[in-house]
Amino acid sequence: MGFDDREIVVLSGAHALGRCHPDASGYSGPWTPTPTLLTNSYYNLILNLPWTVKKWDGPLQYEDPSGALMMLPSDLLLRDDPKFAKYTKIYAKDNAKFFADFAVAFQKLEELGCTGLTPDPVEWAA
Repeated sequence: MGFDDREIVVLSGAHALGRCHPDASGYSGPWTPTPTLLTNSYYNLILNLPWTVKKWDGPLQYEDPSGALMMLPSDLLLRDDPKFAKYTKIYAKDNAKFFADFAVAFQKLEELGCTGLTPDPVEWAA
């Protein structure tokens, strides 16, 4: 879609919001302890907590020592890939920079739009 490394890292910061649901993605749990608040905490958690492979029957994901938070393999690439890590460290230290860069990258994402999507039927549990 034409995003550079910085834009990929900053858009990944949206994982500060919400959680994964096994029935929707196969993954389970929130990325942060405040899943209704957009902050740079996602980056700090990636960099400062030890993440271990979760032992379960689901897809590969990682958990923090408490088992309450999760990260996907793609999240930890923001720490482990040197090109991504430099931006992860910047956003971990500077919430205002994260917000400013996120706004620009998110606007680009919205304006690019998408094509070729096909709806997948959703079955909601009663």
